[in-house]
Amino acid sequence: MVDFPKNKKIILFDGICNLCNDAVLKVIKNDHKNNFVFAALQSKSGKEIINNLKIDVSKIDSIIFYEPGVAYNIKSTAALKIMKDFGGFWFLTQIFGILPISIRDFIYNYIAKNRYQWFGKKESCMIPTPELKAKFLN
Repeated sequence: MVDFPKNKKIILFDGICNLCNDAVLKVIKNDHKNNFVFAALQSKSGKEIINNLKIDVSKIDSIIFYEPGVAYNIKSTAALKIMKDFGGFWFLTQIFGILPISIRDFIYNYIAKNRYQWFGKKESCMIPTPELKAKFLN
């Protein structure tokens, strides 16, 4: 069983996707309140969380934003909730919340479907630098 850090929000991401890895680095840069930790979907921790939440990742192909003891979100809703925590000018992204989820997720799915073709992928998951290692679950 993974020992989750207390009072942290967990972002599960595709560890071999270049776009996803860049997004993780962007979240780390903007996580001024140190709210987030990360796990690749392919990692031991990621698989355990997915199993505990009973999520079929073959059907969602998405980032998963998990607040232990609260809820989890996927796709565009996950992205909006993550950006909401950044503060500052990022609050402007919340305007997309007025769009119906079906429209937001249509755009999200289109990008997700083409992410490897457009941005490439790695042979293995990103290995965090020693400074960032504490931000990642094993």
